[in-house]
Amino acid sequence: MSELYVVTGAGPVGWTVAEQLAAQGKRVRLLTRSGSGPEHPLIDRMQVDVSNPTLLGRAFSGASAVFHCIHGSAYAADAWQRELPKAEDAVLAAAGAAGAVVVFPESLYSYSRPDAVMAEDSPREAQGGKRGVRTELLKARVASPTNTVSVVAGDFFGPRVRTSHAGERIVPALLAGKRLLVIGSAAQPHSFTYVPDLAAAMIRAAQTPALWNRVWHAPTGPAVTQRQLAEAFAAAGGVPTPQVGAIPGWLLRIMGLFAPGMREVAEMLYQFERPFVMASQASEAALGLRPTPLPEAAAATVAWWRAQD
Repeated sequence: MSELYVVTGAGPVGWTVAEQLAAQGKRVRLLTRSGSGPEHPLIDRMQVDVSNPTLLGRAFSGASAVFHCIHGSAYAADAWQRELPKAEDAVLAAAGAAGAVVVFPESLYSYSRPDAVMAEDSPREAQGGKRGVRTELLKARVASPTNTVSVVAGDFFGPRVRTSHAGERIVPALLAGKRLLVIGSAAQPHSFTYVPDLAAAMIRAAQTPALWNRVWHAPTGPAVTQRQLAEAFAAAGGVPTPQVGAIPGWLLRIMGLFAPGMREVAEMLYQFERPFVMASQASEAALGLRPTPLPEAAAATVAWWRAQD
């Protein structure tokens, strides 16, 4: 029988990892609370709450690797602190008992100096709020006796990516011929990662023990502005280049005084008011992977959104 891999969560990352593994002929056990996920003969979808450690021993049995792709119930530091460490501790313990490596998708939030180009060896000691939660999660992985790999990505775009700065905030409006409003600035360079490239990097890292117990970067193309990304989507979709405006940071911060959701977004405004750039060349060399060219990635993204209509 082919190797067995476990994927937790069927958001855009977990879904894409499961699809790519199945395409390689690997057996996949996909764990979600709802039993959702892609339909494929090699994908066994199971209803499991992965934050419950008593359920994980059987679910992880026989697995070579676990791809832990769940996220918090809300985009808020208190929800992350309440939910994510508990879930990761349970997954690390169960995976260790099963002899499986755990592969995590990771963000750029923990980087101490986001004003500089963020590389694999850059310090990751950010404190407070959502940034501090990500720092502590990375430290817990290092301290765990279970083998781990963390693969860092910029803001997501691609098929199935809805709740994202490069998702429902841009593509559907652009295809409908509407004016776009982005946050912070439309003119600052920003690193965006194509989700299939992140999934491919996670799978390659899981299958290469020499890469374990490190932080790697998903292959990510040159940083672009939010305006340039919108222009790439427009070109891919054969629609006119949209007008792009920006909601200034000061306004979002005022709105955050009255709306908790806006406050959580305002906390991360530094990513869009100044250059926010990651490098992935070292990881590309180690993984043997390259980022998908932007025109190709934009075309696949637009095609997926159109299929939703």
